[in-house]
Amino acid sequence: QVQLVESGGDLVQAGGSLRLSCAASGRTLNNYIMGWSRQAPGAEREVVARINWNSGATDYADFVKGRFTISRDNGKNTVYLEMNKLKPEDTAVYYCNARHMSVSAWNYWGQGTQVTVSS
Repeated sequence: QVQLVESGGDLVQAGGSLRLSCAASGRTLNNYIMGWSRQAPGAEREVVARINWNSGATDYADFVKGRFTISRDNGKNTVYLEMNKLKPEDTAVYYCNARHMSVSAWNYWGQGTQVTVSS
């Protein structure tokens, strides 16, 4: 069992930067895939970025490539999402997700942290 707690959401002006953190507890994250998803009001959930905990390999949604970076600190069991050049359309609740490599869907979710980007 993995518990995920997000933090770092805030109000920021367009073009600004923000760093989200996801602290994981309950077990080590070896053999886990970690990710960030988001959901804007009235919109569907969408995956933003993912990282392979073991290898550090990452992938990103097209709409954040070149602007967002996902990373992890193995010693702290923490996943980060650095967001740069933020746009109003990035406004959403951002969720930290986790799944073991042996399963095909996210099976752990955090409570979410609100990111609001003003014009």
